[in-house]
Amino acid sequence: MGNSREKERNKIMEWINDIQYNELICKKNNNPHALLGLHRVGRAQVILVYRPCAWTVYITDAKGENSLELLKLTEEGLFGAWVTGSTYSNYNVRVVYGENDVVEMKDPYCFKPQIGELDRHLFAAGNHYQIYEKLGAHPMKIDGVEGTLFAVWAPNARSVSVVGDFNMWDGRLHPMRQLEVSGIYELFIPGVVEGATYKYLIHTRDEKELYKADPYANSAEVRPSTASVVADINKFKWSDGRYRLSRDKKNRELWKRQPMAIYEVHPGSWKKKDDGTEDGFYNYRELAEELASYVKEMGYTHVELMGILEHPFDGSWGYQVTGYYAPTSRYGTPEDFMYFINYMHKNKIGVILDWVPAHFPKDEHGLARFDGQPLYEYPDPRKGEHPHWGTLIFNYEKKEVANFLIANALYWIEKFHIDGLRVDAVASMLYLDYGKEDGQWIPNKDGGTENLEVIEFLKHMSSILEERNPAALLIAEESTAWPMVSKAAKDGGLGFHFKWNMGWMNDFLEYMKLDPYFRSFNHNKLVFSMMYAYSENFIQALSHDEVVHMKGSLINKMPGYYEDKFANLRLAYGFMYGHPGKKLLFMGQEFAQWREWSEARSLDWNLLEEDANKKMQDFVKQLNALYAKYDAFYYNDTENIGFEWLSCDDNERSIVAFIRRGSTAKQQLMFVCNFTPVMVENYRVGVPCKGAYTPILNSDDVKFGGGGRAVNKLTAEQIPCLGRDYSVSFDLPPLSVVAFRYNYTE
Repeated sequence: MGNSREKERNKIMEWINDIQYNELICKKNNNPHALLGLHRVGRAQVILVYRPCAWTVYITDAKGENSLELLKLTEEGLFGAWVTGSTYSNYNVRVVYGENDVVEMKDPYCFKPQIGELDRHLFAAGNHYQIYEKLGAHPMKIDGVEGTLFAVWAPNARSVSVVGDFNMWDGRLHPMRQLEVSGIYELFIPGVVEGATYKYLIHTRDEKELYKADPYANSAEVRPSTASVVADINKFKWSDGRYRLSRDKKNRELWKRQPMAIYEVHPGSWKKKDDGTEDGFYNYRELAEELASYVKEMGYTHVELMGILEHPFDGSWGYQVTGYYAPTSRYGTPEDFMYFINYMHKNKIGVILDWVPAHFPKDEHGLARFDGQPLYEYPDPRKGEHPHWGTLIFNYEKKEVANFLIANALYWIEKFHIDGLRVDAVASMLYLDYGKEDGQWIPNKDGGTENLEVIEFLKHMSSILEERNPAALLIAEESTAWPMVSKAAKDGGLGFHFKWNMGWMNDFLEYMKLDPYFRSFNHNKLVFSMMYAYSENFIQALSHDEVVHMKGSLINKMPGYYEDKFANLRLAYGFMYGHPGKKLLFMGQEFAQWREWSEARSLDWNLLEEDANKKMQDFVKQLNALYAKYDAFYYNDTENIGFEWLSCDDNERSIVAFIRRGSTAKQQLMFVCNFTPVMVENYRVGVPCKGAYTPILNSDDVKFGGGGRAVNKLTAEQIPCLGRDYSVSFDLPPLSVVAFRYNYTE
């Protein structure tokens, strides 16, 4: 018996490739399937199992019976058998580590590759728009065996292993195979199910070991832990079909004529529970019900969510992402987040996601030098780093990296039913010298500052998005005068639907912060935005960036005494809603939160017990109601016909008047704004036509916290004023906006 086993050992050892074996035990083998598992040798079979520290290893049939003890071939833990006369195709491996420590499983090295040649070719070409269904960790059945398929792109690695709570984080147990020259490593591990934590152990060319989270993971551990989590995102039962059908009727052009009043929300600090937990976070499901109820009551059409993509540091607000395919686990599971979106849609509320393809952090478990070399980032730091942010820049020239990002945009829209993406820091992507001093950047091939690869990337992404999801929105936070940001790629633009109006925001807030005495000398800051209002499809945004980092809350930016601050803020919001462009307001500003926003604490909801703050909330609620009721607020946002000055040069009194035109002649509004704390008696302004002018909004109304100076229905008089044949006269309240609806009379 002993002699036959020795002969068997010799046969196996003769068959084993010494180079492959040495690479295996040195953690350098990138094709372990060529050595491990089951192999036919003539009419015999060789079965090899590598299990360091095991006492004994057996193979059994599928029922766990008819066990065959494998020979221990090496001290490092290679076990094997040379089988003749009978064949194995479906077997289990039973590993005995100790007296009461036995592990039984299917052999991971007996499964064929699952990522095919076409998938690899499309990915290498940058055109695999559902690559997230191949790379990452995917629970599945293969040949009736349940497990998880792991796949990662790491072309510069010497070898890659899967480590996790299912293998004691031992990098020797599950080395992966590289699929030819694609740089993709793959391994199906039977028995690994949803909820398992894992990372990739990457062995670099310079003999280092890196423990990396999965770039395509659908879930992650709650920070400060950094492992990825196996998740099945295909189980959720969506019920938002009616909402999506209605939304799908709105293409790029129709969106211009739709109302968009966006409520920007940081989920972790909108509200917090007082339940004794460290963070007090609401779960996505709990948040859905609370937030949807509030948003509906306030009349917003959309929520824009900050900080959803997984990120390690709360203070980054989600703008330094390590898990692009994972909704942050701070608030629950991917399925919980799907519930949130589904619930919003059932309440007819759109969901916009902040998306950050401009840069990523240097955290060791993240994308930085992922396989030991610059992979996702440009190799030259003059192109691959943002020195002022301490972050890395994606290498948009590399097809697989561009594919990673484009597929990610599609992932959130197609798998999570997100209605649109607000793309962060687009200017930092477009300009090679953004935030850099001389010597910190290199010009493009033509000697310019434009990142030509980014332009191609954005056009590619927007074109594919338009083709596959024509109702989905792309919104740019772009702070320069780059031309045609919101024009379609086919027309020479970048392909965004909308652009945040950063110029208006900066000028307008600078104007509103001034003591009213000085506003007359800065009138241009108030009216200049109309010089370029139709150069892009704009969103008038007063975002989180304006109420942090010692900038002060919006109410605290306003000059004057207590009542003046509220009057100024009502005036600011009224002017903002009257100005062409969609609307965005950051949470807390609708009720005039005094403190700067902090991600570490809840909004100051107790302020709603104060009369002035509650009335400010009522005012914003009324603005949203009027905005939805009268399409003059939005229908012609991007058309010259939609806006006309009645008075724009009355800088001495700091008064402006303008009209907004809607879809028909019966949808027209007039706005008059007084930016001084002085009542203007018998204020006369020229009007477009004769007829009645009925006030629909007066920010000085007592119900909004104003002084109660009423403005009644007016009748146009045939008295010329400011070049018009007809005019109206009324007492214009101080620090106020008054809006009228009017109709032509025949």
